[in-house]
Amino acid sequence: MKKYAYPRSEKLKQDKDFALLFKKGKWRTAGAVRLVFTSSDEVQKPKVGVSASKKLFKRSIDRNRAKRLLRAVYRHHKEAFAQKFGNQTLAMLFWISPELPPNYRTVEADFLKLL
Repeated sequence: MKKYAYPRSEKLKQDKDFALLFKKGKWRTAGAVRLVFTSSDEVQKPKVGVSASKKLFKRSIDRNRAKRLLRAVYRHHKEAFAQKFGNQTLAMLFWISPELPPNYRTVEADFLKLL
């Protein structure tokens, strides 16, 4: 498998996972990145989802850029993420600033603060 891949098995997709995450999850924020995470015995490797609010970004191109940057940061630092939160983690990353992320380095710096 590729080192920086983000395969379907690592994506947060199921409704039961979302329900568990938002019911029992813990919230952390660093800069403009917010993380909701919880542990689950049913998961073998971390499952992560990304989101950018339609309330903050009316244009889909802006939401997609924020989500693309969040996914890229996770892909490049997923080993550190697994060390910090464990392999049985459900997590969701949000971009919460009303301003579009200026570049990858800004998102990366906020993500690393969470770790």
